[in-house]
Amino acid sequence: MLAWTIYLSFGGALLIALFARKQPQLARVLALVTAVAGFLLAVWAFATQTGVTAIADCDWIPAMGIRYTLAADGISRVLVLLTGLASVSGVLFSWNIERRAGEFFAFYLALIGGVYGVFLSADLFLFFVFYEIAIVPKYFLIAIWGSTRREYGAMKLALYSFLGSAMVLVGLLAAYAVSGGHTLNLTALQQYPFPISFQMWAFPLVFLGFAILAGMWPLHTWAPTGHVAAPTAASMLLAGVVMKLGAYGCLRVAMTLFPHGMDPWGWSFLGIGSWRTVFALLAVIGIVYGAVVALIQNDFKFVIGYSSVSHMGLVLLGLMTLSQIGLDGAVLQMFSHGILAGLLFAVVGRIVYERTHTRDLQALSRMHLSRTLPFAAWLFVMVGMASMGLPGFSGFIAELQVLIGAWTAFPVFTILAGVGIVVGVAYTWRAMQTAFFSDAPATGQTAHSTESFEPITWAEKTGVLLLLAASLVVGLAPRILLDQITPAVLALPHALLSGGRI
Repeated sequence: MLAWTIYLSFGGALLIALFARKQPQLARVLALVTAVAGFLLAVWAFATQTGVTAIADCDWIPAMGIRYTLAADGISRVLVLLTGLASVSGVLFSWNIERRAGEFFAFYLALIGGVYGVFLSADLFLFFVFYEIAIVPKYFLIAIWGSTRREYGAMKLALYSFLGSAMVLVGLLAAYAVSGGHTLNLTALQQYPFPISFQMWAFPLVFLGFAILAGMWPLHTWAPTGHVAAPTAASMLLAGVVMKLGAYGCLRVAMTLFPHGMDPWGWSFLGIGSWRTVFALLAVIGIVYGAVVALIQNDFKFVIGYSSVSHMGLVLLGLMTLSQIGLDGAVLQMFSHGILAGLLFAVVGRIVYERTHTRDLQALSRMHLSRTLPFAAWLFVMVGMASMGLPGFSGFIAELQVLIGAWTAFPVFTILAGVGIVVGVAYTWRAMQTAFFSDAPATGQTAHSTESFEPITWAEKTGVLLLLAASLVVGLAPRILLDQITPAVLALPHALLSGGRI
């Protein structure tokens, strides 16, 4: 049944493109029905399935050993559930789009279909096809419906994405050739004994190719630019699920196929003696750098964009711990960040910007939004606290597990990551105080502009409730997700969980 998340998404995109291009209301309804149907299928699979579940398996390109193979384990099901949540809320926060609405929702659902396909693919060629499919709609969603420097943001995102894809493709073709050229089935290739010398260069190539899309420093610059340029739903998808494609590829492909690529080199420089340590260091730099840059931004959306880079650094650090608790935390952080980043972009990009027509924190400080938009103010307080790791929300248990795993593997890096988290508290409080609770005197122009703020719509309230409830449920009962994640992590190759060494 999970395969229908893919088919429904592409089918909905096709229906809208053919029959609702010039009927905005019909396009919205079709998009919402399609997204809800995919979400319900994700919930059903999450609630009823455990272990590895085969979904589809048939010949595709027999001469090359390529098959149309779909499967899901606990990690896949958690990320499919995240995609379903993000897709429904993204439609709700895009309910106001009138310009070329049919095309917007067709591209939107095509992107969702590609994301579902990546998380469910068990053949690497199929994985790569879906991965590439997701790039094209991203470009058009930003270039056509974006705002600040939208063409630049869309092109930068596309170029970085294709650069990473090219690196991944080289690594996958090399793995296919070295293994004998008989199959690209992920499970079969996991069992092939790739030479350690091959893994030593294939692992960093493929990992870095995927990590570009995950926002790893210093190849992260597409992310804040893309987030700011994108319309609200696209920002939510970029931060919520598209960046998770990169992190998922790092874990599912690079680390699983080439675990010995993380073995020590046999020499070290300044304590750096393996690719594992290199990428852990880059992850920590991303955590601290993203937080510090967010602290000095005056564009509200750039604050959230750099915050997203910082929090994705925690995912990558968790992956490099190569321990059960660290990997559990990394996957849980993918889910949590997808929910909370989506909420933050919804507050800033849809609820605030669409009404105030500014993202400048100093301009917002004179609008006294805690009184003129109290729903937005108190929602940002809740989501900001959750993003900082407030107990009771999903971010707390996710970050805690990452830091515990990192302390065992990289004590010094963990301290630096803690500094980044503290700076995260600072930029969140600064943005919250400046944008919503400032005492700055209102000018005549800002005083006049606050008189015409539109009320919060039912679509916005529904989208907020859906995402906020998800974060609260996971924060209060993390076992709901961990009961799926942990068995999948423990089923990863032994060479991976033993720190890249048998």
